[in-house]
Amino acid sequence: MLRNITFDLARMHRHGSAFYEFLRLRKAFFVDQLHWDIPHNDDVEMDQYDNPSAWYSIVLDDDDVVVGGGRMMPTTATWGSHTYMLGDAVSGKLGAIPPSIMMGPLNTPEVWEGTRVVVADGLSAPERAECLSLIVSGMVDVAGRHGARELICLSRPTVVRALRQLGFPAERRGEPYVCADDGNTYALLAMPAVHAERRAPARVPARVPAGIHAGVHAGVPGRAPSPTHVPPATAPVHAPSIK
Repeated sequence: MLRNITFDLARMHRHGSAFYEFLRLRKAFFVDQLHWDIPHNDDVEMDQYDNPSAWYSIVLDDDDVVVGGGRMMPTTATWGSHTYMLGDAVSGKLGAIPPSIMMGPLNTPEVWEGTRVVVADGLSAPERAECLSLIVSGMVDVAGRHGARELICLSRPTVVRALRQLGFPAERRGEPYVCADDGNTYALLAMPAVHAERRAPARVPARVPAGIHAGVHAGVPGRAPSPTHVPPATAPVHAPSIK
């Protein structure tokens, strides 16, 4: 049975090596598989948004192995010269994400950003769906406790469909763009900070799409994105499984 834990850096010691294992899982997917040019070493991926403003929603299996997780923070966050990923992109600080991805930077405790969502290999399709649902539910719990009414992130457009099938009222906003590192299409996703609707029977996506990645090119301020105006109908029907 999968279970969810949530924590910030001040509380991560309560959960053993879960935080470090999440960083390892991120490196395996975002660096080793998608080949993103982001800060990492041989073991883990970690960037400027892994700071005291961040919270984490992590999923463990029966053996307490980390099989998925995501990062979140309020749009009021600041750490040195950085705010949150989409805010920095809109401000022109992240050359790999077009400033037009969002109408303007947000600065309100009512909106939180989700980033670096990933699910491990080796899970069955129902387990992948359950894992994604637990990650997002954990985000909703944390953000809601801090007064959030909405979650936003940068994701594959097909993630919207997967979340809606799981009962979360997600929607795509704005125009997508193509990531220069992996060639995939990404767009702004938004949803109310509410739990999934209870459905009977629950619909489980055949394949859970690739990472709700926001924070993607945080370490590459000089790389230019490849803008596109691909309409939703031409977006891939199935993204690769979340890794």
